[in-house]
Amino acid sequence: MPEVIFTGPAGRLEGRYHPAKQKNAPIAMILHPHPQFHGTMNHQIVYQCYYAFAHRGFSVLRFNFRGVGRSQGSFDHGTGELSDAASALDWAQAINPEARACWVAGFSFGAWIGMQLLMRRPEVEGFISIAPPANLYDFSFLAPCPSSGLIVHGDKDAVVPPKDVNTLVEKLKTQKGIVIDQQIIPGANHFFDGKLEPLMETVTGYLDMRLANVR
Repeated sequence: MPEVIFTGPAGRLEGRYHPAKQKNAPIAMILHPHPQFHGTMNHQIVYQCYYAFAHRGFSVLRFNFRGVGRSQGSFDHGTGELSDAASALDWAQAINPEARACWVAGFSFGAWIGMQLLMRRPEVEGFISIAPPANLYDFSFLAPCPSSGLIVHGDKDAVVPPKDVNTLVEKLKTQKGIVIDQQIIPGANHFFDGKLEPLMETVTGYLDMRLANVR
């Protein structure tokens, strides 16, 4: 799990990178939760997603947004963090020029950033959004949502009420040609305390289903 440092818009960004064995392997990028609420690339959900993709033959990158860990800069309310994510994807693509596909996964704040990146980068063909904060941030940019993906959240989420996520999913489902798979984890709060195992079973099950259709 080599540590990597690459250049972002506000200075260096610190990451961890797992290279795939195959040259044309797809890329996956994992985005962490809110920097001002102890969100880092070492968050357990981010870490588990990183390995879920790595075990399925992806080249995987997770990194700290500006101002977190050894990444330079300071919190920028999402605007700068989106630029950080774009720079991270640029870096991953530069060292994987033959990559045949790209996925983005994010948790909470990271899910919001990831879905914005999805709109800007047509090469992103799949996404995993864990507890997207549909009540806290504007998701209206998803018009139309360009890729199929998974939205997973808990039915006991007090930070992002399930009804707000349902509203987002219903809006996305009206678009032709994409499939939004919504999964609700019973008894899970926003942080999936005590529910990490069913969360990851949902994530890996979805990934395996999508990848089976590719091969």
